[in-house]
Amino acid sequence: MMRVRWGLLGAGWIARRAIAPAIHSADLSQLTAVAARDVARAQALTPAGHAYDDYAAVIDDPGVDAVYIALCNDGHLPWAIAALEAGKAVLCEKPLGCTADEARQMRDAAARTGGLLVEATWNLWHPRTVRAAALLASDAIGPLRSYSAAFVFDGVADGNYRLDPTRGGGALLDVGCYPLTGAAWATGGPFGSVNDVEVVWSDSGVDLTAGARLSMGGVSVNVRGSFREPHHEALVLQGDHGQIEMTGNDAFVSWLQPSSLRVLDRDGERVEHFAPVDPYRLMVENVSRAVLGQDCWLPDPQWSIVVAEAMDAILAVGAARR
Repeated sequence: MMRVRWGLLGAGWIARRAIAPAIHSADLSQLTAVAARDVARAQALTPAGHAYDDYAAVIDDPGVDAVYIALCNDGHLPWAIAALEAGKAVLCEKPLGCTADEARQMRDAAARTGGLLVEATWNLWHPRTVRAAALLASDAIGPLRSYSAAFVFDGVADGNYRLDPTRGGGALLDVGCYPLTGAAWATGGPFGSVNDVEVVWSDSGVDLTAGARLSMGGVSVNVRGSFREPHHEALVLQGDHGQIEMTGNDAFVSWLQPSSLRVLDRDGERVEHFAPVDPYRLMVENVSRAVLGQDCWLPDPQWSIVVAEAMDAILAVGAARR
């Protein structure tokens, strides 16, 4: 059986806890190379593979078919383009780019090289999200009229890279991108306009909280992301004839835990339940199938551009009012 040989750039928390285990457990996949500043951490993730202290070594490794970019946001653009130009498929941490211009550069590099570029919006592969998409597609709640979502938490300590503007820090890029990606997924885009914005800035110049009302795909959208509010995750889809709600305060990071979906449609009100699952593994499996030319589901690449355009607009309005 053919397997996709994965290389991993970075050995931080997301690589250790989620991505490496997902690749090891996924069908059609094997982790053959890891690069990290601390080569010992790289070796720990792939005991039988190659460990490097140079990201370029993974990209140049002829034994690597696909690269997962698990770096800080400022590292996505250069390393994604380098990997694409080396003939590798790329699965890149969210957000794809720090700006819409960066996201477009990456999209253009994929088009130029004929390579596969996928943003790692892992929660979209969760069976609950897949079920919600099926309900929307079946017109269960009628035409979608509004979308409201939030991902907020309190706990980013001083000195964390998320507060560093040179590393692509800020609440919107870190957690606000989840509600915005959900909006692109639900509406299909395109991004329209920002109608109302609230941004709280840190002394370092990143957004600690960012909320906005905007239009996307002709739908009214309300999103919020924050580093300074009690943990809360919610997603509500409102149609002419009903509502779909991701319950349990885990709208975006349901991982290895039971989850549920509240549905109010023409058939009445009910709560649908979902068994624990690893969406990271499902994501890796689908991307591996794509690399092998097999049937799979991948998010629309344009969603990444739509999300980046919305983030640019929100931050621009917030900066103008600062």
